[in-house]
Amino acid sequence: MNVLLIGGGGREHAIAWKLAQSPDLGRLYAAPGNPGIAEHAETVDLDTADHAAVVAFCRSNAIGLVIVGPEAPLVAGLGDRLTAAGIPVFGPSAAAARLEGSKGFTKDLCTLHDIPTARYRRFDDAAAARDYIQAGGLPIVIKADGLAAGKGVTVAETRQDALAAIDACFTVDFGGPGAEVVIEEFLEGEEASLFCICDGERALFFGTAQDHKRAFDRDRGPNTGGMGAYSPAQPMNDAMVRRAMREIVEPTLAGMKAVGAPFKGVLYAGLMLTESGPKLIEYNVRFGDPECQVLMMRLESDLLPILLAAAMGELSAVLPQWSQERALTVVMAAEGYPGAHAKGTVIRHLPAASETTRIFHAGTQRDGDRLLAVGGRVLNVTATGASVKEAARRAYETVEAVEWDEGFWRSDIGHRAIMTESA
Repeated sequence: MNVLLIGGGGREHAIAWKLAQSPDLGRLYAAPGNPGIAEHAETVDLDTADHAAVVAFCRSNAIGLVIVGPEAPLVAGLGDRLTAAGIPVFGPSAAAARLEGSKGFTKDLCTLHDIPTARYRRFDDAAAARDYIQAGGLPIVIKADGLAAGKGVTVAETRQDALAAIDACFTVDFGGPGAEVVIEEFLEGEEASLFCICDGERALFFGTAQDHKRAFDRDRGPNTGGMGAYSPAQPMNDAMVRRAMREIVEPTLAGMKAVGAPFKGVLYAGLMLTESGPKLIEYNVRFGDPECQVLMMRLESDLLPILLAAAMGELSAVLPQWSQERALTVVMAAEGYPGAHAKGTVIRHLPAASETTRIFHAGTQRDGDRLLAVGGRVLNVTATGASVKEAARRAYETVEAVEWDEGFWRSDIGHRAIMTESA
């Protein structure tokens, strides 16, 4: 089967690496891809925002499955256009992608179906939102309603920070005129991510991970798209997984079907594990990045039949098998990220992959023989081990072997799990 993979980040590199191991794979194309993805796929110059061009490419290259990595094409309706053309696609419709595309939509769905989540209010007027902030307690959470590349959320501990976050949500960066903001109560607990593969009717549990969103050690600094992750998430034991599936995921699938938008693709539930049980922080409608990298390192099954089964509504026929190893990834980012950062700096050396370590490219580009850092998050240094501590040791040894002077990274990925292992 020929496959087209949409995207060009670390998540897509991990997916391409895993797909390339499938005996069912014919030709793998990636648009736009990156130098790491190019080791496993033929990268193509295809404007993925031009849905007609994507359909034409699929028809001329006998594509049997399109896998959409990032969220923006899904929210924009690429899945709908492919489905209308009779081309199987792994990813939700635009209506179903509202679970990520509109935080307000998701919060209202939670209210309608008694899905546990933080108390909230929605505002489309900046002045009214500021008044609400002035009258409420702290800390408080402010979220831009639409897509914000993982950076549209502020946990404000002071009223000044909260008001600044409100102003940011109504700027051009996060929506501009007509924007909405969701203001939520602050939840206490530990965060974890739960992943499911869905076919519109069923949700197949597909692992857990714990992301590290803050830019600097000890969970300090601004929110980012993710500075590292490990899997499986230590606090997500079997009982917690069953409860989250029963109370959060299954009612969501039923609710989406009821509004005529059955969900197909990856449903990624960001959870807060509170004293009263798991509560939904937010949904994403694609694999997390960098969570996907650690999931792919642990997945022992062939990925391609699983994604195809979801696209075809036939998930009951597949059951993924997982390694008992732990996996951990460290994001190497450009100095200044998530703010302004240099582009075009040279990565002089990357250590070779081994049985337990691998580097996924997230923001790189070739310039002749040179490998350049062109993104905010540039490399995902990933390793497996019998424990989180062992996986971390291998990952950080590999990080030290990378020759790139303009990068930075957190040195404490997996620290909570490692402390628990050592207790």
